[in-house]
Amino acid sequence: MQKPERGGQRMRLFGLIRKESLQILRDPSSLAIAFLMPVILLFLFGYGVSLDAKLIPVALVADAPDAQSAALFSAFGHSPYFVTHPAANLAMAEDWLLTRKVDAIVHLPSDFSAKLLSTTDQAPVQLIVNGVNANQARLIQGYISSAWQGWLQQRSQSLGQEVHQPVEMAARVWFNPELRSRDYLVPGLIAVIMTLIGALLTALVMAREWERGTLEALMVTPVRINELLLGKLIPYFVLGMGGMALSVAMALWLFDVPLRGSVWTLFLTSSVFLLAALGMGLLISVTARNQFVASLVAIITTFLPAFMLSGFIFDIGSMPDWLQVLTHVVAARYFVVILHTLFLAGDVGSVIWPNTLAMLALALVFLGASRRRIRKNLE
Repeated sequence: MQKPERGGQRMRLFGLIRKESLQILRDPSSLAIAFLMPVILLFLFGYGVSLDAKLIPVALVADAPDAQSAALFSAFGHSPYFVTHPAANLAMAEDWLLTRKVDAIVHLPSDFSAKLLSTTDQAPVQLIVNGVNANQARLIQGYISSAWQGWLQQRSQSLGQEVHQPVEMAARVWFNPELRSRDYLVPGLIAVIMTLIGALLTALVMAREWERGTLEALMVTPVRINELLLGKLIPYFVLGMGGMALSVAMALWLFDVPLRGSVWTLFLTSSVFLLAALGMGLLISVTARNQFVASLVAIITTFLPAFMLSGFIFDIGSMPDWLQVLTHVVAARYFVVILHTLFLAGDVGSVIWPNTLAMLALALVFLGASRRRIRKNLE
């Protein structure tokens, strides 16, 4: 008796999977969410968003122009980080700063050259920076200080002198030696994309059945709830992994982001995260019972937390303590860490596996809550 029953279960499950797969193929919106949306978001963020500060407009002012000030300003002009704008006086440069024509002013007082050539006095250089964007202001200050130190060292070497510094720092940047923000943004964006794909796909599927009244028809058949859930999840899991493969391919070959970890580890961790995302969407879907409401709730409760609270853009350690606690229920928080590690560092097990277990726990919670919610509403 058990073999016919198991055979019937397999046939029902296969039938549900086939039904859902045909519905996906006939529904352009599902294919667009899985394949078109990642392409659009990756293009927007990969090419349109950058945390690097380059081509910074800087006003250059010398109260007493001479060979020394011209040499320093030439060093700024040859830097890839600046676009220089010579100003006749400080008042003109300050007016440019107010009207956002420039983001910084390098001002050399009239005694700059005299003190530069002196062996006792230090040459003053005034730096005025637009501090509206505090992060960019710090970057500009660091770039200008680096350009000034580089010019001073080059000048001393040309004169046969040594630049005496009490401390010499030898800097080495690990994991992202070129300091490309794209290498950091694109892997994190994949986590946000997968959250949106998984949540939106399943948030609409059950709500669609409720609206059309077909779910009640399914429940009067021998189909069991577990079979119904698997029949819904498996096709969308395959679709979501297809979107993941497309996103990774674009990251590697279009944006030239390195993948230093194992592809199989990436596949395994992505599968666990996608289960959590699908579980979130399914829970929303069985609760809302309306496609419009389900889509809005999915965006608010999955996409925004994944974007704001996952560490993708904003550092979690800089958030208030209560908000840091809240981030632990955001599955994307763990996936962002895993993706950054796999792409930029490699297979670091002490980072990857604890975060994978956390995602698995969230997936079980969301899927279990969806299972209980369906049974409760259909009894």
